[in-house]
Amino acid sequence: MASDRFPSFIASQLSYLMNHFSQAIKVEQAWCGSKNHTGVLDRFTLCIPYCLDYIKWDIIYNAEFPLSAPDVVFGPEDEHFHPFRLTSGQGGEEMNPLKSVLSNWSYKDPTRLFVLIQELRNEYILYQQKRAGAVDDDRLMFEIDTIMSREGIEILVSSGPEKPEEVKFAVPLLDMDINKMVRGCSWRHIQKIHLQAVYSVPKRYMSSPSAPRLKLVSTPELKTLFSVEDVKLPSWVSGMCMAEYLPHLEESLRGQIREAVASIDVRRCFIEALAPLFGRPLEAEPIFCRRATFLVASGVFSFMVHFSIPTQFPRQQPGLMLMSSQHFSSQHVPIKSAVRTDYPWSPRWEPSQMAERLFDFLVDEGMNFKKYCNEMQLQV
Repeated sequence: MASDRFPSFIASQLSYLMNHFSQAIKVEQAWCGSKNHTGVLDRFTLCIPYCLDYIKWDIIYNAEFPLSAPDVVFGPEDEHFHPFRLTSGQGGEEMNPLKSVLSNWSYKDPTRLFVLIQELRNEYILYQQKRAGAVDDDRLMFEIDTIMSREGIEILVSSGPEKPEEVKFAVPLLDMDINKMVRGCSWRHIQKIHLQAVYSVPKRYMSSPSAPRLKLVSTPELKTLFSVEDVKLPSWVSGMCMAEYLPHLEESLRGQIREAVASIDVRRCFIEALAPLFGRPLEAEPIFCRRATFLVASGVFSFMVHFSIPTQFPRQQPGLMLMSSQHFSSQHVPIKSAVRTDYPWSPRWEPSQMAERLFDFLVDEGMNFKKYCNEMQLQV
């Protein structure tokens, strides 16, 4: 997004929002709404994380009247979301924090958009909770009553003319600070794992409701340490509720997270075991120890070996990719091999034995790779 096309006051507020919001907000599109300031962007669509998905709101500034607060246009699926209204039973308009945000608006204050979006999102959470509470389903009412005491749960009710009504729960798991468990980690956001549980609202004539659809979702950066896709979820027994299901799931996840953190040192020991045979690595990723590159010579032929070490190491073996330092394609790109895993391997070997077997493999494979490079270069 070309921030230089935003007026300075909008760019300042948008930058503060993007850099300080607790989750990663995205700008999907921006456009100009002024006839007198064509080319100046003063409105945009925000993609705001909610319930493991995104809600999209249009933020409408007016470049010609910078003193005015922006309008906010919500999605068509939220036509009944009116956060700027409060009934008298809710304390009246004077109690609405959003009214306070708008009445105290200052275009010179870079925090104003951040505060506005944060308050709107808080209101949206309450709005979706009320929608879920109005769903005519005893099982869902029981789930909501027994689990909403957990902090951070988000609910989304979705329906459509050709889509059955569903209620989605995003349940944050674990009370572990994963960021602090990894030494030297520079993750920008707090790493989290959620359970997504999607309940289909059954028709009244259905005798027994189906089990919810369950899925683990993590923040994207966590995959460098631990992939939730490798986790086998416990079975959902008929008649079970989330309050029963979650303790077993969290106990399993705690053990797997601790194992994943401990595996960093296992990968580090493997890389260190390669050094006596391959020499000092040209490059080695120091935090998670997932990658390392060594320069190898076979006679006068030299090539690099890139090691890609999986999180499941040593149960899963590293992938090797060879790259020549002397042969290039017609686009002047070094010739590479495919990722190789067809070498002797056992997860029960000591790191030193793994390194020795890999070295022996590459002594022979180096000549084959040189031949391959020569043939590829002849085709250029």
